Parts: sequence; structure tokens; C-alpha cells
Amino acid sequence: MTTHPLLSALIPLVDDLSRDLPAQERYRRLLHALRELLPCDATALLRLDGDRLVPLAIDGLSPDTLGRHFLIAEHPRLAALLERSEPTRFAADCPLPDPYDGLIPGHGAHLEVHDCLGCPLYLDEQPWGVLTLDALDPARFAGADLDMLAGFASLAAATVKAAQRIDTLARRAENEELRAEAYREAAGASPAGSGDMVGHSAAHRRLLKEIELVGGSELTVLIHGETGVGKELVARALHAASTRATRPLVSLNCAALPDNLVESELFGHVRGAFSGALTERRGKFALADGGTLFLDEIGELPLAAQAKLLRVLQGGQLQRIGAEQEVHVDVRVIAATNRDLAEEVRAGRFRADLYHRLGVYPLHVPPLRERGRDVLLLAGRFLEQNRARLGLRGLRLAPDAQAALLAHDWPGNVRELEHLISRAALKALAGTHERPRIVTLDAAHLELSPPAPPETPAPVNDPAGPVGDLRSAVDRLQREAIAAALARTGHNWAAAARELGLDRANLQRLAKRLGLR
Repeated sequence: MTTHPLLSALIPLVDDLSRDLPAQERYRRLLHALRELLPCDATALLRLDGDRLVPLAIDGLSPDTLGRHFLIAEHPRLAALLERSEPTRFAADCPLPDPYDGLIPGHGAHLEVHDCLGCPLYLDEQPWGVLTLDALDPARFAGADLDMLAGFASLAAATVKAAQRIDTLARRAENEELRAEAYREAAGASPAGSGDMVGHSAAHRRLLKEIELVGGSELTVLIHGETGVGKELVARALHAASTRATRPLVSLNCAALPDNLVESELFGHVRGAFSGALTERRGKFALADGGTLFLDEIGELPLAAQAKLLRVLQGGQLQRIGAEQEVHVDVRVIAATNRDLAEEVRAGRFRADLYHRLGVYPLHVPPLRERGRDVLLLAGRFLEQNRARLGLRGLRLAPDAQAALLAHDWPGNVRELEHLISRAALKALAGTHERPRIVTLDAAHLELSPPAPPETPAPVNDPAGPVGDLRSAVDRLQREAIAAALARTGHNWAAAARELGLDRANLQRLAKRLGLR
């Protein structure tokens, strides 16, 4: 007796509903069964998140797809899927652009999707997301496939619901922390408010776990990490995970303030308190009352302001400049720095008592070079942003561009990647004679230098090394330039960095590599 194809696909998924599986494994099996039922080039499961659809699992699409957020208003096919309760087929001659154009790898110049099926998923009669199937063959799908997909969709929704239910139960289990961590790691789930924090790597998942752990507490958090790693995003996620999430999150960049305005910005002033104080000012602490105050670049705060900040952190009491009375504020402080504050304390540039008060819970944000293939997911996010900005149908990475991104050291981290993708997209578009619908970025557009080869030891009889040793010559020139800048600025690293046109943290890392620290 022959089993109906739909029944053959559904039986293992039904069995999975009673099994204790991580969400990501459920989603993987779901898409695998879907491609077995309806053979195609790519499938995806996307969750509805406000005004966008976020990929949770993909099969057959470029890995950077997982980092893309598809704004529904910019993708008419996805909007059409959500508008109908039943499956929809977009035929080969459909004029609507497909969100996956150029994202099915391994097909050379055949970039555009030519046949597409999709359907919405509902949980408890509310729209939850969509399932999509795409094929490069324009005659791949037929009318009968719509009925197949309709039958499959109900079990897909049950699979999603089971994954969410098990995750909820895991969080309530006796061994809550270990169970929840296991499921979150498998699912790549993010805590509340961290929707812009893209990544699946172990280092990124550990960071999300810590955000969830400390976010709901009232502890002061000191976020530290290199320039461009996304410390402000971490601060937002901590605030969103806290009981203060509905209250204000107020940010202040301490490095952008002149010394004579720091106290006014933090604590406020009364009218006439000093020359130019024509009106009253509440200050950031008062604005954040009941919520969270994020102090970015806290290491740049002058010593005088550090003492007053310590007093507010200890008792919640502050005094505006020129005021006679103190006021009480209820503020949770989150601070961030790319400096080594312990070293700053030893050098006398940062108060030890304030350092310990801020660092109740230190939180390290890993650099991009330690996050493996997360760079492709992040690249996907920035590719989608630039695709919309440039009015393109598709913006994709060639295989050699993906390899170049994975090989780069990323001294500027996520910010460097964001700017790199934006520049490369403009260069690629400018290099075309006619405006294409799909633009491919290759390694040449990225202009990333290949990794430096290991240094060859100089021959014993030639202490100076080979005449052609360019790397040694460059290192020598860099040492001389850094040493001269430090001498001119009185060994002030921030001033030396400005003079050399470098970020302070990058200058210190370079100096350490060159043996100057």
C-alpha cells in the first residue's frame, strides 16, 4: 500500500511533537521535511516581529540570510503572504521582487528566484510568521502543491508552538538556568530588547545569557570591550530585560563633553548658577529617574566629576549646580568603556572606589574576530539595509567575499563591518554600466588586505634581516611615529591617538603588538 507523500512527511513531525527537542532542531527537521515533500532550491521559516519578518531557520539559502531582517513594507511578496490566510504561489512572470533573489548559492549567474510558494503561520489564531519555498525552475510548483503546503502548515504551526512551550517549561524547571541555557543555545534565542544583536556563535550566546542573568537585577553593570563591538546595544538589551523597561533609558557619551559642562549634564543646574546658565537644566540623572542611565566612555570622565558621581551612586542623592537642596533619584546605572579601567586606576586617572562601585557586574562584549561565522550574519543585516537604501532588488556576497570577511581580523569590529559593507555596495554599483537589479559584492569590492604571512626569522649572519622585509620596516616606522606622538603629548594616549588619526583602543593594541606597552 502506497503512503500519501503528505502523510509520509507529517508522521515524523508528529512523532517529534512529543519529544524533548531544542527549538532549532525542530525547525531544521521541519524545513527538511518540507523540502522532501515539495522539492525546491530553498526554504525558510520567518517569525513576525512588529513590522518585519526575521529568519529563524533556512535551508538552501546563503548563511547571511539569517542576519537579515525583512521589512514587510519593502517586500511585497512577504506582505502578500501575510495578507492571505491560505498558501500563495507567485508564478514565474510575477513582477513582484522576491526577497531571496541572489541568495540561493551555487547557481552561477542564475540569481533570480522564478517560482515561489509561501503561507502564513498562525498561533492561537494570531499571525506568527511565514513559511517560504523558492525554486529557480519557473515550472517547479503546481496547483496541487498549494494543497500540500496548506496541509503541512497546520503541523508547522504545531511544531512552532511545541518549541515555544518546551522553552517556557524549561525556564520554569527546577534546574532553570542550565535547562534554559541549553534551549537558548540551540535556538539562538535572544533576550528581550536584544533584537538588533545578531549572532549564533558560542561567544555571542554567552553574552546573551549574561544579559538575561543580570538584566532583571538592580546591579550596576560595567560593559567593557573594544571599539565598535556594540556596547550601546548591550546597554539597551540590559534595560529592556529589566523591571525598568517601561521607564526612560537615558544615554550620555562622557567623551563628547567639555570638562566644564560635565557636572551640568549629569546633575543639572539652576538658573544663574554660572555665566550662560539662562535657564534651569534637569540633568541626565533627573531625566532617568525611575529608569536607567547609560554612561558611555565612562573612562573619559574627569576626576572631579568622578567624585560627585560616586556620591550619587552610593546614596542616590544629587545636588544641581547652584541649588541649595539635594534631591533623591532612583536610577540604575550602566557604564561602558573601551579602556582598561584597572590600569587607569593604577595610573591615577580613575578613582578606585568609583571603579569598584561601577564594576559590581562586569560584562565583557567579545570582539568580532572571536565570533566566527557571526560576521556573515551581521553582513547580511547590513546588506539588507544597503539594498533598501540603494533601491536594489538584491544585494549579495560572492563566495570569495564571504571568505574574505571570515579571514579578516576586524580591529574596528561590527562598526568597521557596517561601514565596509556600505562602501563596497556603493563601489559595486558605481562599477556597473547599467543599473542592475541584483548587485554582487566580491572580494575586490571589499578591499580587505589578506592576512599577513608568518614572519620569517632573520638569518643569524644578518641581524638587520632581509633588505626586502617590508613588514619589519613598517613596524619600525610605526614604533617611531607612536613614540614621537606620545612624547609630544606627554604620554597622553588619547591625545596621541587623535594626532595619529587612530582610535585610542586601536592605538594601544598596536602599541602592545609593537612592544611599546
